[in-house]
Order: sequence, then C-alpha cells, then structure tokens
Amino acid sequence: MTRPMILPMAPPRDAHKPGKSVSSRVFALLNSFSPERPALRLVELTAITGLPVSTVHRIAAELVELGALKKERDGVYRIGLRMWELGALCPQPRTLRDVSLPFIHDLYEATEENIHLAVLDGDEVLYVERVWGRRSVDVVSRVGGRSPLHATGVGKILLAHASREFQETVLAATLKRYTPHTIVMPGLLMRSLQEIRATGIARCAEELSLGTVSVAAPVHGPDGRVVAALSVVSHTVTHTRSLAAVEPALRLAAKSISRELAKGYAADSAGTVTTIRSAAR
Repeated sequence: MTRPMILPMAPPRDAHKPGKSVSSRVFALLNSFSPERPALRLVELTAITGLPVSTVHRIAAELVELGALKKERDGVYRIGLRMWELGALCPQPRTLRDVSLPFIHDLYEATEENIHLAVLDGDEVLYVERVWGRRSVDVVSRVGGRSPLHATGVGKILLAHASREFQETVLAATLKRYTPHTIVMPGLLMRSLQEIRATGIARCAEELSLGTVSVAAPVHGPDGRVVAALSVVSHTVTHTRSLAAVEPALRLAAKSISRELAKGYAADSAGTVTTIRSAAR
C-alpha cells in the first residue's frame, strides 16, 4: 500500500537558526499543534518545526514523560492534560471567567442562546468562556478559539474601545470577507465603531457565518477601561423579534460583571484584567 505523501509545512520563523535555545525548540514543537492540527506524527512535527528528526523525537519523548504530550498507540501525538492544567492557571481569563460565570449563566437562562465572553489578544478575539444549550444555534467559536475583530459582535466591541492608532492599524490591513454581509470597507467600519462606542452595543448580522446574528456589550475593568466583551449569538431567523428582549438582559449582565470587577476581584495578580493589552492604551 502506497503511503500518502506528506507535504512539508512552513517552519516557524528562525526555526533553523543556530543557537536556538532548548525552550524555544520545545515551544516550536508545542506550537505545531493547532485546532486544525490537533494530532501530529513525528514526521509532521519535524516538517513543521524544521528541527532535526532526532531532536524532535527526543523532545517529544521528554514531553510525553512529563505529561505535556500524549502519544497514542498509532504513533500520533496530542497535547497532554498537563498543558491544560497549566493553561487553566493563566490569571487573566481565569479571574475574569470566575467573576463572570454566574452572570453568564443568568443571561443564558434568560435567552437560551449562545453566550460568549471574549478578550482582545493581539489583533484577534480570544474566547475565554462559552455557554450554550440544545436550542442554541451552532457556532464555530470555542473556548480558547479565536475570531476576527471586524466580523464578530465581541470583536467590534473590543475594536471600538481600543486606541485610535490600533483601530487604524486593523483597518489598514486587508479585511477578509467571510460572507456577503461582512463589512470590509474601512470608512464604513470606522463609522460603525463610532456608533458602537456611542450606544454601548454592537450588532453583527451574518458577518462571520450565515444564519447567525450576535449582539455584544462591553465589560469594564476596575479602572473603567473595557477589558472584555459579552455577547448573545442567535439564529438569524429569530433575531428580529428577540433583539429587543435580549439587549436589556445583555446590558444588565455586562454591567453586573463590571461592577463585580470594580470591587477588586481582579485588582490582584498584577492587574490581569485591567487591560486588554497595549492596544487599548
């Protein structure tokens, strides 16, 4: 039986440079995994990292022993539970999530739709929590997943409250059109951001995927800056009759989370939720 050909993938930047530290090589290997590539063989890890096969084999074996990777019987490697345990210790999403979760569940009970809590990470949306049920519309988002700023309700909230310099940088890039409804014209998007900042609500109808609409509101940190965005995502066919009922509940939930954060729940841990990175400064 002929084995399928595995095409080489682009190695991470500087993967071939001499003097690469051990920790950099470990992270190069771990960074090979992604939502699109959750399981990889040794030959694939070698192709992605650009490291020698002997180095990849040695590092992978050590990571398996430490629990950072899991090796299946068929030779496929996956991220191990120890990485999940360490990731759960990251203070910003954990603290924000802990404070927000009761209000997120209340919002879900009131709407029975997808509820998302997201923060700004670089030039993308990072989802830190999601609650949904059997009646909720199917969405592509997941906890730990990412989405574009310009085509999501939470992303528009975070972008609207970011610095003007950051906004101009995002708008100067080529914005991807995900559906016929995605706003990609910089001038039109900037006017939309100004309206969002004025009203405190972002509405996004079928801009990331057809059949869904979202409405989002900002969550403020102890110093008043926007640190996260909260959204309700529903079916497009029902949004016209449900938005009027959803928006007051959404605003209340976002304000309640902001009020709890202002009490000082997140003031510790080096101010982990008092900023959405330097973009908002």
